[in-house]
Amino acid sequence: MNGILERTLAILELLAQHGEGLELVQVADRLGIPKSAVHRLLASLMHTGYVRQVKGHGQYLLTTKLVSMGLSYLSQSGIVDVAQPLLNQLAERSGELVRLSVVDGERLTWVARAQGARQGLRYDPDMGSDARLSCSSSGWAWLSTLDDNQALALLAHQGLGSPSDFGPNAPTSLQAVMAEVQATRERGYSITVDTYTLGLSAISAPVRFAGQAAFGVVTIAGPSVRLDAPRMAELAPDLMACAQQLAAASGASPFFQLTASPSAQAGAAGNDKRPIYAP
Repeated sequence: MNGILERTLAILELLAQHGEGLELVQVADRLGIPKSAVHRLLASLMHTGYVRQVKGHGQYLLTTKLVSMGLSYLSQSGIVDVAQPLLNQLAERSGELVRLSVVDGERLTWVARAQGARQGLRYDPDMGSDARLSCSSSGWAWLSTLDDNQALALLAHQGLGSPSDFGPNAPTSLQAVMAEVQATRERGYSITVDTYTLGLSAISAPVRFAGQAAFGVVTIAGPSVRLDAPRMAELAPDLMACAQQLAAASGASPFFQLTASPSAQAGAAGNDKRPIYAP
């Protein structure tokens, strides 16, 4: 990690994972960058308004400037305008959290949500984070629309992560993940129980055109005690219909127009633009 830009982005990504902030020494140690270089980069980030330092403590934290940029981009991309009414409808029908994630390069990022739960247990995570492909319902749904070599390459690049960071049913090998991906292909949607988080169930369907890789994923997630196997099977037709509607409406979003185009698809098989339920 030698380039200034690469180091700067690494610092921003690291601080984004630590809302409590990190001291200069911690940043330097975790990224393997000399403290003098970290100090210069943090000073530049503070000067430009992306980072601030807590007085009297020494921790460096991100400001809301990056968040503001991200929200501004989403508002201009048309993603939320296209998706939100459909997500709201599915959340109302399911009574659970509904989320949309979009494919951007090698990342699958949650960008919109609708909360259907009015009382009792609620699962309501922060938006803007990337899905762990190996154990998330949305990750399996995306991978199911790629060929095995592409799916394995993405998994190898991101890694499986530490088992202690996820649910007890999280796959611990690439072979186990690919078995779930294959089951998702055959079923047309993914099902996870206690894989991403203990006590969480989820069901996801890819948003795609026939013969092409997914450019988004729509998910219903909720507490496992409420979102059990029979309930997920009951909701599957509504979920898949929502995914089809999102694909059909994607032309209204500049972002989706680019990511859903054949030239932007990894592993696209033909130019058929018909929405499709199953991989």
